[in-house]
Amino acid sequence: MLDFSILTNNMDSFLEGLKITIIASLIALFCSFILGTLIAVMRIAPFRLLNWLGSAYVEFIRNIPVLVIVFFTYLAGNFDGLVAGTIGLTVYTAAFIAEAIRAGIMSVPKGQMEAARSTGLSYGQAMITVILPQAIKIVIPPLGNQFINLVKNSSLLAVVAGGDLMYQGDLISAKTYVTFDTYIFVALFYLILTIPLSFGVGFLEKRMARSN
Repeated sequence: MLDFSILTNNMDSFLEGLKITIIASLIALFCSFILGTLIAVMRIAPFRLLNWLGSAYVEFIRNIPVLVIVFFTYLAGNFDGLVAGTIGLTVYTAAFIAEAIRAGIMSVPKGQMEAARSTGLSYGQAMITVILPQAIKIVIPPLGNQFINLVKNSSLLAVVAGGDLMYQGDLISAKTYVTFDTYIFVALFYLILTIPLSFGVGFLEKRMARSN
């Protein structure tokens, strides 16, 4: 049987960790979406140098464990755990978001860009006002899945004392000497975050399938 006193006696700590996890995840999601969109555009831009830089970023970051990126940010950047962890999550997740958005851009008919350019828009203006809105709409479900992965990856903030849910679980476990029950409750809090997100992504997928 679970020792529910672990939960009730340490509810403030669990909720503080949950708050930090949500804050770090939301900030990393927003920043990685912006960075990932920029990298996606670089990868398909008609400039070889930008193509190379965008491709190098994606291939390099996707083949490094996110834990290594978090550690590097923490040690090299001289940031506190929360900031370092959030930056690490942003850098890592942006590479996957970039690939999702690039796939969305490639699925938009080429005639859309040609039509936009024929109206006098520059490449950048056509990309921002015509292509990207359509591409992002197409890849909303994959972006949702990346957000779920980001929330789960936020547990790595614990290794740099980021104050997140997993970190609070570590502190509670060390204080109470009750390991199994503590991490069961930590897992339940993560489920509180990820299950609604999973249902939301599934709803979006079905809605978009009906609209197509």
